[in-house]
Amino acid sequence: MTEEIEGQLTEKELKAEKKRQKKQEKFEKKREKLLKNRKLLFPANKKGKHVMHLMNFLRFLFYPVHFLVYPYKLYGHKKVGNGAYIYVGNHYCIWDVFYPARTTGEGIHYLMKESLLFVPIVGYWARHVGAIPAMRDGSDVRTLMESMKVLKNGEKVSLFPEGTRNKVSDEEFLPFHGGAALLAIKTKTPVVPFVICNRPHVFHVTHVVFGEPIEFSEYYGKRMTAEDYAEADEKLKNRLYELRAEHRAYLADKKKKKKDK
Repeated sequence: MTEEIEGQLTEKELKAEKKRQKKQEKFEKKREKLLKNRKLLFPANKKGKHVMHLMNFLRFLFYPVHFLVYPYKLYGHKKVGNGAYIYVGNHYCIWDVFYPARTTGEGIHYLMKESLLFVPIVGYWARHVGAIPAMRDGSDVRTLMESMKVLKNGEKVSLFPEGTRNKVSDEEFLPFHGGAALLAIKTKTPVVPFVICNRPHVFHVTHVVFGEPIEFSEYYGKRMTAEDYAEADEKLKNRLYELRAEHRAYLADKKKKKKDK
């Protein structure tokens, strides 16, 4: 009797496994089709600008809502020129994507969790503004190749090295995943570091500081090791901490001067 039950259970398990595999295969076919048919590269117009019309529409649609609900003030290098740049910043909430978008009229390719590309509405928008799917552990070769392709086309990329929203600390960043420095060095692209100095809250002003573009020219043409890339990524992270510290010192000095009056 026991052997019969075990046999039946095994058969059920096999059926369940076959069903799971079939479902996975169906999803993979759909995934590949969607990724293949999405828009990735945007040609430059007569003025040399890589414009994403859907992104401009989303800017028009959401900027007022964002500013009213999560007001913010930008500091530092607020105007980024045309051409290839890599934005690198810390990450608190979904609205963070709007800060880099305020510094340019060009399109920006955001690296985002792959599963979001298949979410209704959000996924449609993401696929049509050239979002690049990324694995959270930074191991996806496809992510690297597509990012390099975009940058070599003279377009902009934005990424959050923490890999996910920081819900843990207002002082410490989450561990940075590598990749930003590698992209910058391999494509010889300047990095625009930006730091969100305080966690966004409804109806409270968020301060966002953009630093001057960084070029890792000291690494160009060098035979790079994993340690070299890690060192360059660490420099990026430290620059974000520096920008925040400098801004806090500026605000403290401003407050002191106001108090002394």
